Amino acid sequence: MPSPPGCLLHTKFTVISYVKGILAEKAKDRIVVESGMMGIGIFVPMSVLEVLPPLGEEVKIYTHLQVREDDMSLYGFLSRSDLEMFRQLLGVNGIGPKGALGILSALRPEDLRLAVMTGDAKAISRAPGVGAKTAQRIILDLKDKVQAEDLLTPLLDGSAAVSPAAENGLSGNAVKEAVEALVALGYTNAEAVKAVKSANVTEEMDSEAVLKASLKYLAFL
Repeated sequence: MPSPPGCLLHTKFTVISYVKGILAEKAKDRIVVESGMMGIGIFVPMSVLEVLPPLGEEVKIYTHLQVREDDMSLYGFLSRSDLEMFRQLLGVNGIGPKGALGILSALRPEDLRLAVMTGDAKAISRAPGVGAKTAQRIILDLKDKVQAEDLLTPLLDGSAAVSPAAENGLSGNAVKEAVEALVALGYTNAEAVKAVKSANVTEEMDSEAVLKASLKYLAFL
């Protein structure tokens, strides 16, 4: 029997790598994508719901299949890097799929990465059901897994919904060069990425202009 579009066969199981199809329904924490004559229900965080296109348009959702004895659920994200962030959260003791989804609804994936890199437990503890101890555990478990390059991904692929740089189509080369220059000046990777993400830049600006805008942002901290 042929597998539906967006599915990859892996040994004895059907692993759904992504689902591509028409967005048929949107709810509080779940969407339905019509693909291969099926309506596929996918749990998604608020950060995904906020940027989805109108109903009837095509979407591509990268998915994680959670299997239990009495349940099989799909969790979806707009990029592979955000899906990986979700899976990393699942590796933290005491955090299940619903908890990880709640964290990524309170914090966009790129903001969670930044909070982990900077040790900002207060930001993470704003998520529902996450106390100070759990926030510290997340930071401890993930600090060696989150890299500065992961923070740049939304800027480089245009998937960050709220970043001024991403909204203005900032080129990947300008972003990378500006971050590298800031690190060379003595800023940490996390500080450099945060400055570039927060700078009010336009797509016409080259790396030098982006660097100046980022330094201006840092000067007011």
